[in-house]
Amino acid sequence: MRFAGRMLAVPLLALGFCISTLAQSSFSVGTASAAPGQKATGHLEVPAGVDAATNIPVVVVNGAKPGKILALVSGAHGTEYVSIIAIEKLISRLDPAQLTGTVILVPLVNIASFEQKVPHVNPMDNKSMNRFYPGKADGTQTERASYLITKQIVDRCDYLIDYHGGDLDESLRPYAYWGPTGHAEQDRISKEMVLAFGLDHIIIWSERPTDPNATRYLDNTATVHGKPSIVVEAGHAGTVETDDVNLLVNGTLSTMRALKMLPGEPQVIENPVWIEKLSDVLADGPGIWYPLVKRGTYVSAGMKLGTITDYFGKVIAEPRAPVTGVVLHVNAVPSLKKGDNIADLGVIASHAP
Repeated sequence: MRFAGRMLAVPLLALGFCISTLAQSSFSVGTASAAPGQKATGHLEVPAGVDAATNIPVVVVNGAKPGKILALVSGAHGTEYVSIIAIEKLISRLDPAQLTGTVILVPLVNIASFEQKVPHVNPMDNKSMNRFYPGKADGTQTERASYLITKQIVDRCDYLIDYHGGDLDESLRPYAYWGPTGHAEQDRISKEMVLAFGLDHIIIWSERPTDPNATRYLDNTATVHGKPSIVVEAGHAGTVETDDVNLLVNGTLSTMRALKMLPGEPQVIENPVWIEKLSDVLADGPGIWYPLVKRGTYVSAGMKLGTITDYFGKVIAEPRAPVTGVVLHVNAVPSLKKGDNIADLGVIASHAP
């Protein structure tokens, strides 16, 4: 009887292997489904709720060789154009025949922002689409989209890169975020990713939400779920310059080489500028902004950043740098209202992490 039991186990094990093989033969996200060696397009279908439905474009590139799953997500802010265009270019650049593993690409999360040219928020519900993770199935459109992205992408990927840049009113110099967690292996991989991406200024983002029910940001949601993730930013004030696009495209390919998803060696940056603290300079009220500094400028504490006048030209404020550091971005347009971000300054770390 024991012998017969062992004989019976063989086809059961074989059946299990076949089921596993079939399960791995294709990969689907939303309506996009790709077999190994294929590329497919589709949508994440966000159902209607308290407001309208939306369809978020998604692409699956399923490598000829099995491996890890990398998610590339852009367009949470639909007028951060460089990051959106970079993902569009990667859709055509990634060859499934050369790929080990699977890549999920989401080029444009915030369709309404893009189409209506509304910076920062989803005009459907006036919420930032990178502030409401992990989302809610019964929330507003932003929350329902965040919920679907969490379930369909974050929960199923092994690594994640979140792409941003200078919005219509932000003159931004390129930089990345790296968020250490205290988990050695996860931090080792995410640090390897950010160095391989190659942006020369890296913010050490250590003070982030840890409650899995209130992670707020996309990359932080992935991080809290144990997935190595980074944020990368390039592009400024609604422009789409080739150099900025190439930073994001080439950085992605280099990171994929570091993760052994593409052949070749990564171009690892050796001595980036590490930033240990961010300082926002906010407007006290409405006015017209005249900047005296540009993106990438190094400033000393107390240095005048520009002037604000009323609508008759009278100077009503002269914002000054609260810290010594680098101007990561500065308000790119004359318009100011109370609470607007005039500038974002990065304080340089005394040593590399």
